[in-house]
Amino acid sequence: MKQVVQVRLEADADQLGALVRTLAACNDTANLVSQIAHAQNVFRGRDLRAISYARARSHAGLGAQVAQSCIRKVADAYTALRANLHAGRYGEPGSARRKKVEAAPVRFRELAAQPFDDRCLSWCHDTDTDSGGTVSIWTVDGRLKNLRFIGDADQVSLLRAHRRGETDLVIRRRRKMGLVAFLVATIDVPEPSVRTGENLNNPAGWIGVDLGIENIAVTSDRPLAAELMATYGAGAPGGAAGRGSVKDRRTRNRELRQKLQAKNTKSAKRLLRQRARREARFAADVNHQISKRIVAEAERTGRGIAVEELTGIRERVRLRKPQRATHSSWAFAQLGTFLTYKAARAGVPIVAVDPAYTSQRCTACGYTDKRNRTSQAQFVCRDCGYTAEHADILGADNIARRAPTTWAKSTVPSAA
Repeated sequence: MKQVVQVRLEADADQLGALVRTLAACNDTANLVSQIAHAQNVFRGRDLRAISYARARSHAGLGAQVAQSCIRKVADAYTALRANLHAGRYGEPGSARRKKVEAAPVRFRELAAQPFDDRCLSWCHDTDTDSGGTVSIWTVDGRLKNLRFIGDADQVSLLRAHRRGETDLVIRRRRKMGLVAFLVATIDVPEPSVRTGENLNNPAGWIGVDLGIENIAVTSDRPLAAELMATYGAGAPGGAAGRGSVKDRRTRNRELRQKLQAKNTKSAKRLLRQRARREARFAADVNHQISKRIVAEAERTGRGIAVEELTGIRERVRLRKPQRATHSSWAFAQLGTFLTYKAARAGVPIVAVDPAYTSQRCTACGYTDKRNRTSQAQFVCRDCGYTAEHADILGADNIARRAPTTWAKSTVPSAA
């Protein structure tokens, strides 16, 4: 199972200056390679290397291996761009936005991350502690040796035991610290075997997770559902007592973005960039907390996790205009990713089920009708009169009910 570990470099002013100049030179070279790729319509790594390596090598005095990394970075960027275009994330073919994206080469920020392989960056871990060590890294000013790094002891232990592949050099700007350098390394941790058992053959062996706008995540486990709704949902306390409803905070952030966008000044644009990073950190923090709590409960009770299959949700769901921004402004895919990797690390089975009609189906009699859900929170069956304690919990129950069938299909051996 691939994950990433981040450590901070304790670089002095001279070392940090060398790292900044190295990233600037690498990204300037990457921009040159990107222009060549766009002009000649050549994007595959091997073909792009053949037409751009000589210029990339001499452009900013990069080493041979670093120049190769710049070319691979450009090829990967165009692969991601083509995937996004194919998925329609820049609009339909012929739209103004799509034409603008296709007409210009991919550009890299001056301090965009740069990958380094083991020939350009080597690690030396402390023998007396798990919280740090030193690295030797290539720069345009020569190789920096004995550059200290520090990190969380658990993360550094994983790094020592399971590091694989390239490591990214990242420089970020911190409000009180200025520029700070980090290394983001890939680790390949062996996955524990996924738990099995007879309890997975019935809904009671699964925790259903219903995702929504008012409540980010609600589970079929009642105590856990109450905890998540009280911490992140509409009833979450605000002010000094807590962070308030996630939905309310998202609404305030969106309204502030609209005001700043309307101003369209240089300072407003700068503040928008800062707030975008802050909102992304907030979303990731909440998603980490929710996924960690759900996986911990599933591991403790020996159950599996059933989540909604969200692929193509924006294309399937029809929304009124006021609902669109709210529906699209939370990283539900990120929450699904966090649940998946945390569950895999804990050996907890996880399945994605079809969410169709899970919020409309009565768990008592099976009657399905959109009129059963009389409001966001209330569910009253029009056939048998069953009233759920909360409509989102009922949706989570229906997701848990579908999990055994989906799990059985996923574990059937292939005929091949």
